[in-house]
Amino acid sequence: MSIELVHSVRDRILPMLDVVAKEYRFRVPAGYPVVTDLPLQGTVGIELDPDHSLYLVAEGDDLFADFYFRSSRYDTRATASREKFGGSSVQDRRPVSPEISDQGLRNLVAELCSRFNSQQTLIHITDT
Repeated sequence: MSIELVHSVRDRILPMLDVVAKEYRFRVPAGYPVVTDLPLQGTVGIELDPDHSLYLVAEGDDLFADFYFRSSRYDTRATASREKFGGSSVQDRRPVSPEISDQGLRNLVAELCSRFNSQQTLIHITDT
């Protein structure tokens, strides 16, 4: 069943990932971005760099969107009542419907790109 879940979104998200990989080729470290297409293992996704990636993963009868990114060092929304460890790795796993719309898939990819583009130490990238 998990292979079928990945196939239900694979054909729609791969063209989006290929476009992002082409656009980010000169913005990321050498060897990246990497588009992962392993439907038999229940995974399809993209790594923009070692710290920013999105995978759609099937486990059993469920489909998940796994985001991996670095926590920002400064967060204006943080409160004084909790500690904020900037630069630490974050794994954000979200359940996704196998019938997710194309717009929903674009939103997942756009969120990954937005997190990458808003790094504090990233320079020479403008978004108009």
